Amino acid sequence: MSELNFKEEMRNLRAQIKETGAKVRSWEVAADTWTLKVPSGVDEREMAANLMLSYRHLEDAAMRLGKAIQAFDGGKSVYDT
Repeated sequence: MSELNFKEEMRNLRAQIKETGAKVRSWEVAADTWTLKVPSGVDEREMAANLMLSYRHLEDAAMRLGKAIQAFDGGKSVYDT
């Protein structure tokens, strides 16, 4: 795998994760602000909490892909490019 392919693929994956994170975040906001219509007996707080955790894990995954690029570059920050 060439340097360009690795870095390009990691950047693409990060972008996909960020896009998914934005979608999860919008559902979290809907659940947390009670604008999401759910059947009675559904625990909206549990839904919101798990959506929040999902979002945080996606943010962590995106950051870790950035760290993989950084390690590939010998420790150079991705924000320096």
